[in-house]
Amino acid sequence: MVDHAQVLSERVWQRHDPKQRLIRYGVMLGVVMAVVWAVRDIDIFWPWVWDAPTQIANLGGRMWPPSAAGFGNIVNALLETVHIATLATFLTIFLALPVAYIAAQNTTPNRFCLWLGRFILVASRSVNTIIWALLFVAIFGPGVLAGILAIVFRSIGFIGKLMGEAIEEIDRRPVEAMEATGASKAKVIAYAIVPQVMPAFFAIVILRWDINVRESTVLGLVGAGGIGVILQGAIDTFAWPTVATILIAIIALVLVGEAITSLLRRRVM
Repeated sequence: MVDHAQVLSERVWQRHDPKQRLIRYGVMLGVVMAVVWAVRDIDIFWPWVWDAPTQIANLGGRMWPPSAAGFGNIVNALLETVHIATLATFLTIFLALPVAYIAAQNTTPNRFCLWLGRFILVASRSVNTIIWALLFVAIFGPGVLAGILAIVFRSIGFIGKLMGEAIEEIDRRPVEAMEATGASKAKVIAYAIVPQVMPAFFAIVILRWDINVRESTVLGLVGAGGIGVILQGAIDTFAWPTVATILIAIIALVLVGEAITSLLRRRVM
């Protein structure tokens, strides 16, 4: 007779059956083929890649030691960068909240407004901040205004999408209770919706300000103001010690911004 216990003990259990393994290997092969195709298609000049460590060491040597010349101008440019991020975040609040309201399924007036709001959010997030900056530099000319508008138009999609999701997750009972008493739409928003989304609102705005500070540091590369203007000028004139100082200043600014946002988030949450 067959000893079933012995047969079961000798069987090798595997996580995937043959069909699943075949599918997994097929997917892996497809990913490898896609990567190889992409690498071949972008036409990388490999001698430059192999020479990159030498060039990095050479450039690092020219950057060291950092130069303190023009440090006052660097500080002023950093302050301008913070002002761009702060003003842009402040303006975004007034533009993104109405879009979030009509983009949320439980507060939108109708289907047209729903899809209009979602189109605005998608359009905002689909275009990179640098592209927005290039467009506004072409319209308004180089300067801080183009940088502020670029950050605003990029931030609308971020704040609007997250706030729209927060609105969709609210408890409907306070809203229904106020509507049953005959409260106006404005009062329903002010007393039933806003209190529920305020913690999410502060967390989202703080996070976006932190992101805007980082993005503002590169806007000057396309003439939209901030520390990037000085950085581009130093690179164009091969003032590598000054470039090193600017990079250190940018890193310090980002770290300070991260510390501030972490502190604010702890206070809010």
